[in-house]
Amino acid sequence: MRILPVTAIALSLLAPTIAQSQTVADIVAGKKLALEVCAQCHFVSETQTLIPRSDAPPFDEIAADPAVTELGLRVFLQTPHRNMPDLQLSRQETDDVIGFILNMRALADNE
Repeated sequence: MRILPVTAIALSLLAPTIAQSQTVADIVAGKKLALEVCAQCHFVSETQTLIPRSDAPPFDEIAADPAVTELGLRVFLQTPHRNMPDLQLSRQETDDVIGFILNMRALADNE
């Protein structure tokens, strides 16, 4: 029965490390990255100056799709696709872009 206290102590020591590895989305950084990278193909925002590709879905349509989830976006962004460049986004950049897209959904839901 000594295993339980030892396990509890080990987990309490690891908890700060585990918490520090988690990132929080920066929506402003996500929008900036989307305008710099994603807007080459996608319609991201009214402020973008590039004309997007017609076969790339606009971000507002992606955000409005109820089937789109955080996990689905994460998998999609980390998997190379035939019509999409291999972006090689960092975990923070991925979190930021996902946060930006999901924030678009939240804003649309509040209108």
